[in-house]
Amino acid sequence: MIDKLRSKIALKVSGRNINRFIKRLTTKKINILSLQYINKNEAKLIIYKDDYDAVLKMKSIYEILEEDVYGYLKIQRTFRLNKHLILFLLIGLGVFLILINTIFNIEVVHSNKELRQLVEDELKQNGISKYHFKKSYQELETIKEKILNKHPDKIEWLEIETVGTKYVVRVEEREIINKKELNMPRSLVAKKDAVIKKITASQGDIVKETDEYVKKGEVIVNGEVILDEEKTMGKVRAQGKVYGEVWYVIKTNYPFVYYEEKETGEKQEIYNIKFLNKNIELSLKHFKNKKIDETNILSHPLLPIKFVHQKQKEVKVISDILTFDEAIIKAKEHAIDKVKKSLNKDEYIIRSKYLKSKVHDDGVEVEMFFAVYEDITSYKTIK
Repeated sequence: MIDKLRSKIALKVSGRNINRFIKRLTTKKINILSLQYINKNEAKLIIYKDDYDAVLKMKSIYEILEEDVYGYLKIQRTFRLNKHLILFLLIGLGVFLILINTIFNIEVVHSNKELRQLVEDELKQNGISKYHFKKSYQELETIKEKILNKHPDKIEWLEIETVGTKYVVRVEEREIINKKELNMPRSLVAKKDAVIKKITASQGDIVKETDEYVKKGEVIVNGEVILDEEKTMGKVRAQGKVYGEVWYVIKTNYPFVYYEEKETGEKQEIYNIKFLNKNIELSLKHFKNKKIDETNILSHPLLPIKFVHQKQKEVKVISDILTFDEAIIKAKEHAIDKVKKSLNKDEYIIRSKYLKSKVHDDGVEVEMFFAVYEDITSYKTIK
């Protein structure tokens, strides 16, 4: 490593009988690091800079031209020639490091304006505000715990996340539950028209059976305990779940010429150096297709270089030209995916049926029937 940094000079030697000159150099114990003959009267060689003056004294009838330099001498000359550009880059890098470690925005995520203001005031009192340097993870955790301990009756949960040059503060309000309402009697009723498939009840009187059709709002588990179908003996808070078979008719359109940029969920925030028409991404991961939201950090109108901050989202590009039959298949798949995405973990499609389709200039419209196993539990308070 030290030898690589040692100053060296590449020379071109011209004159009669080059071999005689080379022998003189070796006799004087001058290290020739590299030797390349161009022809019988010309050669290229590399020597240490320390031997350069001795070589010049020995040149006599030979012509010696300096072609290049290496090692520390190369660094020295490069710096001398580009000192203004290097100085600008060093200043730019310093500014860049300051900017990426400075907070320019604080976003408190919550719909309650008063709670947002409370959190913003607490953050400010703890040194978290715009145009201040970023705090370490440990400092943020300490501040978070301090705010939670100070407002246990108002804040249930708090998280401070650093996203680029911004703090995103997510907060959840503590709900004071009315114990009176929590203990009020109620019945389980149908959320929508369905055929009952499963009833589980730990409290209350089950008044419907499986495979029985119910309409929206009908009582399935009664919270009123009734004697001889006439007299109410008491009221309880019905507990349980009801699942039923629910029916849907879904219409979906699919084009013959399809183009989609679908986000994969992968995203990153990076810094990018733009020089002329080249981009140097300061990241180990590179997306082939992406959506970019870009912010200028450092630039100058007279220089072809700038630093930018980018929010990147990876996208998968889907491009298809479909026949009628292919468009029908895709439309069916799209309808099934649409229904599946609306279901919870314990819900599923029982059966589906293709009903009909219409052809438009740009695609097809498909109509499908779905029977879905779904949670139809709803509640009705008993006054």
